[in-house]
Amino acid sequence: MSGKSRAFEQLVIIPTLQYLGVASSDASQLLLGTALSESGLSSCCNGEGIGIYGITSEQHRDVWDRYLAFHPDLASRVRSLASRYEFLKSPDIEMQHNFAYATAIAWLIYERSGLPVPTASQDEELASFWRHYFHHGKALHWQTPAAA
Repeated sequence: MSGKSRAFEQLVIIPTLQYLGVASSDASQLLLGTALSESGLSSCCNGEGIGIYGITSEQHRDVWDRYLAFHPDLASRVRSLASRYEFLKSPDIEMQHNFAYATAIAWLIYERSGLPVPTASQDEELASFWRHYFHHGKALHWQTPAAA
């Protein structure tokens, strides 16, 4: 794993998951692989998605409207990760430059499936989980976090 990948996991993904009450190295690896696959860990100009995870506006709204709306305590925690004023003006922009917020939304895209996260050592299962619950049709391929 590259220094950039390791730093992103240690400084952003793990603390955000812990803040959300998720203690899972498999979840951490799934999110790292998602960021690598969707953007190569670049938050700029990812095509149809926004930010480091390449989350679309539709996915973002769907998480709020169809998941967080029914989990008010969790919604409050996620909202607290967003900036005070910018989020109200343009919620999608928050995913462009706020890595903790984007990580929370990315995690919730997976969590709302209600299924357990595949074991991180099973790359094919992680890739399948990503394709089924997260990926939105761009010609991308899963990048194994351990190889990054």
